Amino acid sequence: MKFNILFLLFFLVAFLIGCHNNTRTVLFNNPTISYQGRIDFKPDAAVFSWPGTSATLFFEGTSISAILKDLDTANYYNVLIDDNFVLKIHTDSVKRSYLLASGLPKGVHKVELFKRTEEDKGKTMFYGFESQHRIKAIPQPEEKKRKIEFYGNSITCGYAIEDSSGRDSGNGYFENNYLTYAALTARHFNAQYSCIAKSGIGILVSWFPIIMPEMYDRLNPADSTSKWDFNQYTPDVVVINLFQNDSWIVNMREYEQFKHRFGSSAPDTNTIISAYKSFVAGIRMVYPNAHIICALGNMDATRTGSPWPRYIQQGISPLNDSKMHLCFFEYKNTDGHPNIAEQKTMADTLIAFIEERIIW
Repeated sequence: MKFNILFLLFFLVAFLIGCHNNTRTVLFNNPTISYQGRIDFKPDAAVFSWPGTSATLFFEGTSISAILKDLDTANYYNVLIDDNFVLKIHTDSVKRSYLLASGLPKGVHKVELFKRTEEDKGKTMFYGFESQHRIKAIPQPEEKKRKIEFYGNSITCGYAIEDSSGRDSGNGYFENNYLTYAALTARHFNAQYSCIAKSGIGILVSWFPIIMPEMYDRLNPADSTSKWDFNQYTPDVVVINLFQNDSWIVNMREYEQFKHRFGSSAPDTNTIISAYKSFVAGIRMVYPNAHIICALGNMDATRTGSPWPRYIQQGISPLNDSKMHLCFFEYKNTDGHPNIAEQKTMADTLIAFIEERIIW
């Protein structure tokens, strides 16, 4: 009996050691992993906050997993294998390994982990990729040469983009930044993608205390002391799609954020124009050579008769900047936030605009 117990213990230890030796981990700081978006690198993990942030690895192997821990339970990620969507994962607050793909044919594969959800759904700690079988990390064949960055609100985040019920739900399950006009445009041009967006945000006023001029320069969007180094990412093209939320709140005198920003009097036209001019001038200061596309829409800020496109035009006109452009998306004239098809229409508009006017 004693011999049998010792034999079983020996077998168990050998089995566990064997499993351990077969595990191959590519840690988050391995140079073969390429990232998109503003990533907060900590000593033990990469932190994803902004929508559209992603990690990509080329590897030889037949299976791949990601080691993750969420600081909330509202985040969702797209998994793409060889540029094809295969899985949506819902991260939780326990650090664990998520199987992304298995049974892959032998050879080189590409895995991308893409954050569907925005910063108010919390942060995710990404510790790296791993496999229970041998895996060989391979340097990315070629870095994307073009770079694009977006500043926006819920439209750019992809709020409720997959909610077909008509409820326009803010649940992270229905949000998918990967299918927004922003991400579609970036992929069309094979450009590196950075998305600085938050649902409900404005330039003068938001549905909450912070506005984009106070947030645009942050690494950690929830921390006012966490500043982004703009030298780390220099886009060729910047797209600003803001003012949708402002267009509502400037008329809501009883709303707390109206009172917080304006007191008892609504901002006049000059104040609105000046605020836009100041924000765009700030973007120009950090990106002196970029093409800046001042966009608006496709919700009711671009409906017929809306003054908000004119405010944008009058805001950039005094800057006399040949690399500043106007691109207004046609009002979709449907309820709620843009769905997948409406986002695709926006992407088609923006892609055609860039192809016609910008050499990059």
